Formats: sequence, structure tokens, C-alpha cells
Amino acid sequence: MKQNIAIVMGGYSSEVHISLKSGNVVYNHLNKDKYNVYRVLILKEKWVVLDHNEKEYPIDKNDFSFIYNNAKVTFDCVFNAIHGAPGENGQLLAYFNLINIKHTSAPFYQMALTFNKRDTLSAVKAYGIQTATSIYINKGDFIDIDAIVKKVGLPCFIKPNNAGSSYGISKAHTKEAILPAIETAFKEDSEILIESFLDGTEVSVGVIQYQGKVRVLPITEIVSENDFFDYEAKYEGKSQEITPARISSIQEAKVIAVAKKVYTILNMRGFSRSEYIFVNDEPYFLEMNTVPGLTEESILPQQAQAAGITLAALFDNAITTALKN
Repeated sequence: MKQNIAIVMGGYSSEVHISLKSGNVVYNHLNKDKYNVYRVLILKEKWVVLDHNEKEYPIDKNDFSFIYNNAKVTFDCVFNAIHGAPGENGQLLAYFNLINIKHTSAPFYQMALTFNKRDTLSAVKAYGIQTATSIYINKGDFIDIDAIVKKVGLPCFIKPNNAGSSYGISKAHTKEAILPAIETAFKEDSEILIESFLDGTEVSVGVIQYQGKVRVLPITEIVSENDFFDYEAKYEGKSQEITPARISSIQEAKVIAVAKKVYTILNMRGFSRSEYIFVNDEPYFLEMNTVPGLTEESILPQQAQAAGITLAALFDNAITTALKN
């Protein structure tokens, strides 16, 4: 009996179209001789299964099933390809936990924790992981620009606390640029983070569970054509992503050790991709993505291929690992 696999894609955030790309790449690479693979579109207005003709079949949210040819179809495992809410922030995974369906991501609490940049930074700092100096602001808080500059300096980064894919992020070079940047970030989230600028080489580090072990993938150096690794740089080709990164053996050893430590102390499972900046050869942790882009051009698949892991093997491993957990 082939197992039924749902690839959930879409979501409720600005990242919906990126998620659709990722989900379709997973669908195209999963072994159809081994699994019955279904694409499940999760949007605010509907949860539906799409067949190969794009015909829609409504999901019954009581048990995450659907009716096909007058028969009820349930799922053995869910492949999570939703960037942002509700897939990356733990909400959907808590639901799967309640109805006892296995999935390819970390447990729902770990997903919620890592989606919150402030809380992730607080957790890793307790273990001695280096991070940028930061200030946290809720919508409605009094904003003291002079106090912000005094603490984090200029330039500084202003970013939504609970959003991914570089939406709403600005780099402020002057005091006058901070308030408009805060307003931009608040369009994405009611909580924002303001961080000091770290001047150094930026790298992206994929860490996954692979064949029963935590594995750090070949490291990618990020060279943005823009002022920083913003949405345009990340998704519209305005950056160079160099794998393996042009870093020293000392830097490589240090960031591998830190990335593995962060993955472990946060009790992660499944995919992760974290960003670091080297300051005097020391890797400073920025953030973790737990549903990274999974298209052929995305960073983590590039890293997997550099490690000799095909996309088919990468995605199959995620499902076989989830089914064992």
C-alpha cells in the first residue's frame, strides 16, 4: 500500500506565491511510484486538494480528509511547504498534532519559537551564541529615536518580528530614516525588531536531519547587489549566492559548530536555514527559517545538491524521517 502524502502550500501571509512555487517543486520531485502525492492549497478562504487538472476538492477540517471518487482519502504524512503563517509559525502543526497526523517540520512549539525573532534570539543568547544588539517595539509603544540610535547605532536594521522572506525590512542610515522604516515594518507585523548593523561576510547555513543524523550542508555566501539581502535580492536575482562560501577554514569550522548547536538547543527537526554574519571571524546569529524556499533556485536545495543530495532524495528523506518520529 502506497502512503498518502499531502503537500501543504499557500498560506495566509505575503509569501503565498513563493510557497506555491516550493510546493509544486516538491510535488514534481516526490516519487509517485512510492507515494500517492496530493497538493493541498491552504488559504484563508479555502482549504482544498488540487488534482492534476487543478480541480478542487474541499478538505474536511475535522480530520484533514477529502472525498475523491466517492471514497474518503486520509493522509499518512504532511509535507509542510507553507512559508509564514500558518505553516511556519506552528499554528497548522499544532492542528496536525491534535488530529495525530505526522509532518515534516519541527514540533509546533519549536516552529512558533523560531518564527518569533526576538524569542529565538533570547533563547540562543542564553547558550552563548553571539547576536546583534537589538531593541524590541510593540505597536503603540512610545518611540524614542535618540534612545534607539544610542543603543544600536547607525546604520541599523528595522524588521517585522514575526515575518519571513525579507518583507518589511529596511536599513536606516540616518535618524530621519528610522521612523518611516518602523512604519513599513508595522505594515507586516504589530511587533518589530531594531538591530545594530554588523559589518562582515553574510552566510546562509542549512541544517537538516538526514538519514537519522543532524547534518550541516555546504555553506552559502550571500553577496547582495542591493544595500542588504532584501526581498528583491533574495527572490528577484539581485544577489549572488556562492556555494561553497569563500570563507576561511577557521570561519567554516566555527559556523558549522554554531549552526549545529543552535539547531540542537532549539530542539529543531526537519529543515532549517539560518543566517550568520562574521565579525572578526566570529559568526553572529541573525535568524532561522524553518520552512526555507524549496525551488530549484532556492538556497537550501542548492546546498543539498552541493552535498550530493538530489531534490528527490532530500524530499523523500523528509517524509521517511517524519514517519519515524
